[in-house]
Amino acid sequence: MKNDTLIFGLHSVAEAFEAGKEIDKIFIRRGLKTEQTDSILRLAAERTVPVLHVPAEKLDRLTTKNHQGIVAILSAIEYTHLEQLLPMLYEEGKSPFLLLLDGITDVRNFGAIARTAECAGVDAIIIPERGSVSVGGDAIKTSAGALHRIPVCRVSSIPSAIRSLQEYGVRVVATSEKAERLYTDAELELPLAIVMGAEDVGPSADTLRLSDDIVAIPQVGTIGSLNVSVAAGIVVYEVLRRKLLNPSV
Repeated sequence: MKNDTLIFGLHSVAEAFEAGKEIDKIFIRRGLKTEQTDSILRLAAERTVPVLHVPAEKLDRLTTKNHQGIVAILSAIEYTHLEQLLPMLYEEGKSPFLLLLDGITDVRNFGAIARTAECAGVDAIIIPERGSVSVGGDAIKTSAGALHRIPVCRVSSIPSAIRSLQEYGVRVVATSEKAERLYTDAELELPLAIVMGAEDVGPSADTLRLSDDIVAIPQVGTIGSLNVSVAAGIVVYEVLRRKLLNPSV
């Protein structure tokens, strides 16, 4: 990990928050509790920055400097707030087209999905603060720079994001290999949010329960599942195809 992506020490991490730096995640020594750490944890919660409580040995591996029990990793991108993005899209006269990634942890899949999403005109990608990929240099490289062009929203959880989207009139469609309805038979007109889950387990049960529809991609082979970046491309481009056929919708 490059040293210029790390901030260590209580004062330095607090100053990074005060300066408005985008922080990807924070590692804090287990059991460390002071007024300053409490303040940092409050700021992290307000800005949906993941906090991991780890052994001191983990921090020592991140840096050999005097870290005082806390290390922060700077984000390679500037995150967008979902509650600000949605009104802005509507004010611009757009029907939102969003992509929610529930449990995507592989950086190469994430980068490939971002590249496809940007090409297909997706307005933003939404990821949870926990159980998601770190958006670093590898992700940006895999995305061919798309992550510098497409907004990424980090939310407290995917279910909470779904509720917010539905309040704004956005239809949420999740993908699952167990669904009975095929994506080609589903209502995929904008405003719309597509949910993609991890390859091994798919979207969470709460995500599926809250979604307006659940769709599957047909398969005739024996492997059982598509690579998630391929699956995302199939569904996203079906949305784009319909949009191009009916631009007034």
